[in-house]
Amino acid sequence: MSLPAVEESWARIDAWLARHAPLTRATLRPPAPQAGIEDAQRTLGVPFPPDLVASLRCHDGAEPDDGAVQLPSYGPLCGVADIVRNTAFLQSLGAGEAGLPLTLGIGRRPSDGLFIACRPGPRYGQVGRRFDEDTPSFAHWPSLRHVLAGLADALEGGLVFLGRIPLAVAGKLGWEEERTVPAEAVSPLTRAAALAEPESDPPAPQRPVFPNAAGSDPRPPERGGTQRLFFVRTRRPHPAPLPDQPDVAFAAGLTPAEMLRRLGAIPATVRPRDRRQAQRAAQSAWAAHRPLVRAGEAGGWAYATLEGGAAQFARPEVLRALSAGTRVAVLTRRGPEVVLAFAENGVPCPREDTRRVMSPREGTAAGGPEARRLGVDLWPGSTAAYTRFLAVLRRDFGIAYDPDEEGPAELTSALLLPLLDDLPTEDCGIPAQVRHLDLAGLVERTPPQRLRAAFVAQLSRLAAETHLDTYPEVAEALDRIHRGLPVDCDQDGPLDSRLRTLAAEAHATRRLLRDGGTAPVSHEDLTAWDARDKAAGALREFLRLPLPVAAATILDQRVSLHWHDELAADLDSG
Repeated sequence: MSLPAVEESWARIDAWLARHAPLTRATLRPPAPQAGIEDAQRTLGVPFPPDLVASLRCHDGAEPDDGAVQLPSYGPLCGVADIVRNTAFLQSLGAGEAGLPLTLGIGRRPSDGLFIACRPGPRYGQVGRRFDEDTPSFAHWPSLRHVLAGLADALEGGLVFLGRIPLAVAGKLGWEEERTVPAEAVSPLTRAAALAEPESDPPAPQRPVFPNAAGSDPRPPERGGTQRLFFVRTRRPHPAPLPDQPDVAFAAGLTPAEMLRRLGAIPATVRPRDRRQAQRAAQSAWAAHRPLVRAGEAGGWAYATLEGGAAQFARPEVLRALSAGTRVAVLTRRGPEVVLAFAENGVPCPREDTRRVMSPREGTAAGGPEARRLGVDLWPGSTAAYTRFLAVLRRDFGIAYDPDEEGPAELTSALLLPLLDDLPTEDCGIPAQVRHLDLAGLVERTPPQRLRAAFVAQLSRLAAETHLDTYPEVAEALDRIHRGLPVDCDQDGPLDSRLRTLAAEAHATRRLLRDGGTAPVSHEDLTAWDARDKAAGALREFLRLPLPVAAATILDQRVSLHWHDELAADLDSG
């Protein structure tokens, strides 16, 4: 099959847009004058490839308005003036040698877009792509003629083009990613539950022993009539161990058990552990990248120390949960930063009342566990600041806590199912458009009850296509929503526990893939858990936030390419 000429492809594109997306068709400019093209070539000092000239003679690019003709991920098509202006800009950045820009780029950034090679040579007329600081590369199109033919085929056949599928919505051309969510996914948490927690440190390697005849001399046996030369290896004195300085949270009047509960402790993992046991367990596959904390008491205050996993105590949602009905002080250290923060009766202290120290890094040794093993303190300023803040807690609150002393003690400890992130505030507003839909206009012109009924249906569709509705807690919540009944999503309830579990599954899968190795998970598993976790977030927003805010999230997460038509049907039936 022969490749159509540029003019033929543009005729097909124009015809499709006129029938299905007339508002987008209206953004295409008239043909560029031949004199203007020739003047641009003289200005830039390069001959335009014939395909580029033919395309500009069909349309002088597109107006970069809402709904303009865009190539997915690369932005609207350039006209003659855009080519001249953006080439000059790219040359000023030292990035204009690859070719002339064909598209304006997403967000009108010419450094992110398609270009066409115009210098004489084997690549003359080929289409390439550039992304900001990356080296420009040539895509799989030998020419602009191939690009326009592919665009015309995609529009007429609803085919994938640049990873997206074209859709006509309210008279405008939009591009949607074709997605599927696997029904089954490997569960890191289920696999972790089948593993045994490591109980202790592995035994230290033994040195070989050469007993003599009496069985007591560790030296190698001597042979008669020979002399042996012994070398004695001396070691440098081992550096003093660095102090333990874990993230620690203190809560007045609570018991350690209550503190663990508020943090989201998993009951089946609660048991006594010393610091070394806890840290080894937290680093094992058994933990599945969930945080592990130990809890004790210090002079009327319960405390919890983070022994492994993602930081928790400085999160606003955690501060609120810990300080409900009491007061809380939290001391955290992350490399160069040490923070002492407070909360009372569920309200974290203002930022100006938070004490924060940033220290410079010292030394050139490698960071991480290796530096600590060697006794190298990369952030001595932070080490000193942590110690000073401990003195502040003792002086101002009577909290006597020494992490080095309590480390060997066996304290009640547990893995956490972390609390969910805060939802956006109610006054955050809603986006005017979501995936080419005028959401603000829809909310304004639709009666509230009808709008709610439509988005109840949309939420159910989202739960079905992400397989979120296969969990009984979610299915029950959706049923109650349909019947207009209240839904309990408070902490420790079955629905909240399910949503936190989904978030932990997604986090563990992402970390396993990032760490590499022989992790028994795939990117398909991550797709599944990530989609369910985001759909769960949409459900939370529907239950807790104003409907328009939740509506934007629901629509943004819909998987079906036909969600526009389904929304229209839901609005009609409502």
